[in-house]
Amino acid sequence: MAFELKMTEQQAIDGLRSTYGTEFTAADVRAFCAMNNIGYQTVTKKIQKYKVSKGKWNLEVTTKVVEDIERSFNAPAVEPEVVENLVPDADNTFIKFGNFNDIKNIIKSKIFYPTFITGLSGNGKTMGVEQACSQLNRELIRVNITIETDEDDLIGGFRLVDGATVWHDGPVIQALNRGAVLLLDEIDLASNKILCLQPILEGKGVFLKKVGRFVQPTKGFNVIATANTKGKGSDDGRFIGTNVLNEAFLERFPVTFEQEYPAPTSEQKILMNVADTVGVKDEDFCKRLVDWADIIRKTFYDGGVEEIISTRRLVHIVRAYAIFGKKEKAIGVCVNRFDDDTKQSFMELYDKVDADFDFSKAEDEAYQEDV
Repeated sequence: MAFELKMTEQQAIDGLRSTYGTEFTAADVRAFCAMNNIGYQTVTKKIQKYKVSKGKWNLEVTTKVVEDIERSFNAPAVEPEVVENLVPDADNTFIKFGNFNDIKNIIKSKIFYPTFITGLSGNGKTMGVEQACSQLNRELIRVNITIETDEDDLIGGFRLVDGATVWHDGPVIQALNRGAVLLLDEIDLASNKILCLQPILEGKGVFLKKVGRFVQPTKGFNVIATANTKGKGSDDGRFIGTNVLNEAFLERFPVTFEQEYPAPTSEQKILMNVADTVGVKDEDFCKRLVDWADIIRKTFYDGGVEEIISTRRLVHIVRAYAIFGKKEKAIGVCVNRFDDDTKQSFMELYDKVDADFDFSKAEDEAYQEDV
């Protein structure tokens, strides 16, 4: 009678792991038993809790985890899968400019073509994507990226619902399933945790290892990322918190668009549209705001100032004018975000652009409460 080697549970686990890794089959176990002169039943009893299916074991997944996963398929999601239409609403203040037609054509083609859009803040990067989807009746799922964004936020994970562990699809999986456009906003704020998107950016779908499910992209799915930088960080410190993104990650975006601020004529139309929606009838004011911003931007590009007036801030001013009824106060409160020297120089410049503007009155309106 052959002598059978005695082996502890931990020795069996360590031996199988070193020989076959964390996942192995019944054939592997039989071969292991033959090599170590130990009975098949003896070893399988010792690794019973790691059995994931008939003739298959995974040393990283216990029976309890498998049971939780199986239970999750029959339990309700943390948040029921979105069933409503995710097509963005049309914005009647929107005016197309810059790379809008190119971005719209990419989305319209339904060809998987990851797109990177870079540009200074407040110049319509996100709105352009939203309105392209609106015009094409395409669903859009937007994710605001931070340095804390990880696989659980993007792909999904387990949640605790009524005492049960439940799997919940993240926004990336929902976009894959729906054939929607996935907008990764402010992607340059991300850490290396975002590398979980690598296979998705190759158009290959993703394997949900925690639930053993492979998700293929539905036709029309695409990824568009926006950023203030090109993923190389902010050398001038203007965009604190932006990071240097992995080169292999960036290489998976075949095209990069550089978004500029709209031309003065387009920007004036935008402000006029905004003014119309808030009940302001002052075309001259809109034109002077655009002229003012254009001078500041040219000075900024020449290195003369460190701050800039964005299209978004001009919209803020028009809305403030509708609220307060005074141009001086509208401009004053909207440039308060800048340091004192910058604010003063911007106000003095507007004083030169608009002969009707009272700089001293603007200072009073910006700093004093009405009595």
